[in-house]
Amino acid sequence: MKIAIIGSGNVGGALAQQWLKAGHDVVVGANFPLSDKNTRLASQIGEHRFTTIQNAVQQSEVVLIATPPTAVFDIIEQIGDVFGKVLIDATNAVRQKPAPFDTVYHALAEKTNGKVVKCFNSTGFENMLNPVYHGEKIDMFMAGDDAEAKQTARQLALDAGFGTCWDFGPGDKVVLLEQFALSWINLAIMQGHGRDIAFRVVRR
Repeated sequence: MKIAIIGSGNVGGALAQQWLKAGHDVVVGANFPLSDKNTRLASQIGEHRFTTIQNAVQQSEVVLIATPPTAVFDIIEQIGDVFGKVLIDATNAVRQKPAPFDTVYHALAEKTNGKVVKCFNSTGFENMLNPVYHGEKIDMFMAGDDAEAKQTARQLALDAGFGTCWDFGPGDKVVLLEQFALSWINLAIMQGHGRDIAFRVVRR
C-alpha cells in the first residue's frame, strides 16, 4: 500500500518503520520536513520519504494521522480532496479534544470525504516497534463505520506485527476505544507499571 503518515513523533515513526519492513511504500507529511524531530526519523527511514502534507496525501491510498488532536483542523485544510482514501485516526483526545468534536475521528468523518477508522491509539509506541511478548503477539483494536477502512486497518495492524485487530464496533464506540487507551496510559504511566505492558485478548 501507499501510506502517508502525518505526524513524525513516536507513534508515526514506529509505524513507518514497521510498514516499511512489511514492504509498504511510506511517506511522511510534515509542515517542516527538516525539523529536528523529522531529521531523527529521516536517519532511520530516509530523508527522501519526507514531503509536505499535501504531497504525501495526494500520492497515497492510506493516511495515518498521529498528531496532537487539535492539529486536525489545520491538517484537514491541507489534505484537500481525500475521496476514496482511508484515513486512520491514531490520536487520543482524552485530555485535549478537537472542539466541538469529541475525537479526531468525528472531525474527520464530518469534515472530509475520506473513509475513516480509529486504530493504533491503544498502546505505546514501544509496543508498535515490537509487538511480541515471550513469543506471543499482542493485539490491536479499532472502531468506525466504514467496512473498507476497517479491513485496511486490520491488514496494516497484522503487517505491523500485531496478532489480531479486534473490532470495538461502529463510530459510537470510538470514544470507548479512547478510554481503553487511557486504561493503558493509567497502568503504564500513572500507576508506574512501565511502558512494557500490553493487552491481548485470550479465549477459554
